[in-house]
Amino acid sequence: MPVFIDQLGRNISLKDFPQRIISLVPSQTELLFDLGLDEQVVGITKFCVHPEKWIRNKTRVGGTKQINFKTIAELDPDLIIANKEENTKEQIAELAGSFPVWVSDISTLNDALEMIGSVGQITNKEGGAKKIIAEIIDNFSSFIKQQDANNIRRTAYLIWQDPYMSVGGDTFIHEMMTCCGMKNIFEDRDRYPTITEADLSRENCELLLLSSEPFPFKENHLKELQNKLQKVKIILVDGEMFSWYGSRLIKAPQYFRQLMTEIGK
Repeated sequence: MPVFIDQLGRNISLKDFPQRIISLVPSQTELLFDLGLDEQVVGITKFCVHPEKWIRNKTRVGGTKQINFKTIAELDPDLIIANKEENTKEQIAELAGSFPVWVSDISTLNDALEMIGSVGQITNKEGGAKKIIAEIIDNFSSFIKQQDANNIRRTAYLIWQDPYMSVGGDTFIHEMMTCCGMKNIFEDRDRYPTITEADLSRENCELLLLSSEPFPFKENHLKELQNKLQKVKIILVDGEMFSWYGSRLIKAPQYFRQLMTEIGK
């Protein structure tokens, strides 16, 4: 078997195509399902909520940052799929001491497409991966062409409430905002900056998106913010569509199209 290189530039050596896979990344778990790896995937995290059937019949190995090493050892995987941001550096290093660990590192749509192709290669599902990639590219190309470059809104995206946390320009969420023709008002900040209502006003925020994850913003949170930011249009959004970088990207452009229609009302 060849040596595979993950998105951190690490070499991953396998004796054969993996038959016992553990996924520590929800969006990549869904990708493995869509690649037809039902029998090969033996373990997932408690946050891997898609597909629903795997919630019932796959072993849970803890959370993305609170991994149960004993359960993983008992499953004896021949491949673990992780992510630089979702999982901690220390946990990845400990796992890599006993098992092959392939790590993704994703900030852009191209990073996501590269990941999908690489996962297809390492799991012997290149054909399926190529089809998923082609559909994502086609759907995004069609959607982006429809965006009005003259109607760019100054936008903030909240992922957490107490304290309020937004997204910087080096995140995958920022990339999805850009695809939607939004101007991320915190793009000059790194990763997930803590912000205040005063920051939103000072940066002339026109559109505020409240994500469904990791903090589950609801209608009551929207109303509370709307009372304080009366000139800002505030909308609840599906966080999976903005932050999941696996095969769910096939569905994202259609969701974004509907969202842009709602924003324009």
